[in-house]
Amino acid sequence: MTSLQPPSTKEDILQSLLKQGEAGAQALAESLGVSPQAIRRHLKDLIAEDLIEHRAEQAGMGRPNYLYRLSRKGRDRFPAQYDEFAISLLDTLAETVGQDQVGTILQKQWQRKAEDYRKQMGEGAITDRVDHLVKLRKREGYMAEWQEVQPEGDGSAAAGPCYVIAEYNCAISHIAESFPSVCGHELEMFQLALPDCTVQRTHWLVEGEHRCGYLVQAPAVEADGRLLA
Repeated sequence: MTSLQPPSTKEDILQSLLKQGEAGAQALAESLGVSPQAIRRHLKDLIAEDLIEHRAEQAGMGRPNYLYRLSRKGRDRFPAQYDEFAISLLDTLAETVGQDQVGTILQKQWQRKAEDYRKQMGEGAITDRVDHLVKLRKREGYMAEWQEVQPEGDGSAAAGPCYVIAEYNCAISHIAESFPSVCGHELEMFQLALPDCTVQRTHWLVEGEHRCGYLVQAPAVEADGRLLA
């Protein structure tokens, strides 16, 4: 009988940094339920393996506080379904038909992706569709999650539900480095996948943030349940 391997604290640290962007040893220890001494040993190992980076943050006259974040190598440990073949293919297309035409092709690809998502999500409640959409993204290699947030309203009508979708890694990051328009069309894809909602980008890995974030606002409704125009 084969015994199950215990979860790896190092992997837990990497996942925490992926979600948080950066964090100190004490904060990691508290969130993972591990002693600060053990966390610091693991952080030292992860630095030696080039999986994380750190910077000093001076607070007062005491010793600096060190904040840790994933290195490029650390991010590459997380799932990514697209490899260099896709980049090579796009390079060949760019040489053959030009960059503008490649941009049009990528836009159509996102539109097809949105149509596929809509078919798989069905016509159910918005909450169910958002949950299904995030599950589909996870299957494709994204570390994604969602949560409902309080919608803004002026009190004259009941605002529809509001959600935040967060993706802490990019399954197509290598492609996006060579063809940035790939990420630009991703917002359009979410908008087409949830056509009855307003979708806005709130965070973007391309701009140096530690996640991509999207705010999904469902239509506002009157007290009797009718949708507002």
